[in-house]
Amino acid sequence: MPKRRGKDDISPLWMLSRCLFRLSTRPAIRALGVALALVCFSGCGTTHSHHAPTPAAPAVRPTLPASAPAFGLTEDNAELLSNPNGSPGFVEFLAARRELTALHPTYLRLLVDWAALQPAPDRPPALEAPVNGCARTVGPCGVYAGIRAELAAIASQQRAAGVGHGGDFQVVIDVFGVPAWAARAPSGCERAGTASFSRPLAAPALVAYRALIRSLLALAAREGVSLRWWSPWNEPNDPIFISPQRASCASDSPPVSAAVYAQLSRAMAAELQTDGGGPHQLLLGELADSLSDSPHRTSIPAFVAALPPDVLCLSDVWSVHAYARREPAAASSPDPVQALEAALAARGGCARQARVWVTEAGAGAPHPGKPRPADAADEHAGCLALAAQLLRWHEDPRVDAVFQYTFREDPSFPVGLVSPDLSRLYPSYRLWLAWARLRAAGQAPPTPAAGCS
Repeated sequence: MPKRRGKDDISPLWMLSRCLFRLSTRPAIRALGVALALVCFSGCGTTHSHHAPTPAAPAVRPTLPASAPAFGLTEDNAELLSNPNGSPGFVEFLAARRELTALHPTYLRLLVDWAALQPAPDRPPALEAPVNGCARTVGPCGVYAGIRAELAAIASQQRAAGVGHGGDFQVVIDVFGVPAWAARAPSGCERAGTASFSRPLAAPALVAYRALIRSLLALAAREGVSLRWWSPWNEPNDPIFISPQRASCASDSPPVSAAVYAQLSRAMAAELQTDGGGPHQLLLGELADSLSDSPHRTSIPAFVAALPPDVLCLSDVWSVHAYARREPAAASSPDPVQALEAALAARGGCARQARVWVTEAGAGAPHPGKPRPADAADEHAGCLALAAQLLRWHEDPRVDAVFQYTFREDPSFPVGLVSPDLSRLYPSYRLWLAWARLRAAGQAPPTPAAGCS
């Protein structure tokens, strides 16, 4: 998630740092092609100076087997998203740009931090505000023009692939972050230090929320990028993004966050229906991987159970976050994907046959989000755990897509594919690359040992 966090140790400083540094149906799944001459990178901890350039992708790709989930990626740095054969940009990003392009993500998830984009109500969202391009405070940095530059970079990838508005780099918009002027007053069971960033929207601010959606649609139209996929709010069952979760601090009290999410979902659906540049589709959920209830957090089953029936019918595609865990309790923990599928089945009706996307996955420390141990053996173990997850989801007929979070590693939530300074690839990059190459050839996925070698 745009969490940059561990689940239990987040502080309000995360929200401040995000604002400072961010001045920033089952679809037909196409193959994720990779050129036959693509050079295989050697070993974990590979440095860019040892890479051979990645060739351009072929314009025509074989059809993806119907059972294979599509690959998605979360990344918002325009320098990394641009096609390597286009504008040269900052030379420090070129090797990593080639590596990202080699993965040919079907979906590219863009995080829209509304709190950072519109700090005052009398000005529109600053969709072209300069972003420094650092990973927090880690270079290389390269200033780019915010969301406008991100969409322009994605357009360059779509043009290079020759697939227009389909195929690779289909944009998935994920909104989060309440501006201080748009937030309700404190209420319910909140943790100490909760800021306006996390609170529900005041009723009049729904108009501004819909205006944000319109501004994104207008910008995308100018940049020639289709915005089909829209998530109303990120991790609505987590107090970082909606607080309070409950009116009282009893863990079994009804979650008020479900009603807040329902309001946002209805508003987004209504706004998208007014746009003539569609098609548009909601991606419901974006649920944190919580499997038990607490005063400040809502489990996946409890959140889905509390949603109004009309919201369940706004889309037939749902999403959940699920990272590769290796701590002792992980072996006996339920899989968040299975928990979501069971919760949707329990609601019946529109939800029973909904498709599932895993919109945040990745491998880092044994407990995702904690600092990485500084050794290659642990990196390899994390890759193996992610590979095992991917194989389980490959066998699940309801899982349509799996997204890596993120490409460039965020130092505050280290589960990325390349180090924050862009100097070395983690073994999980090789795993995703192996999946992409075999998918493009219509072959079976790699074994964990082969994918992480």
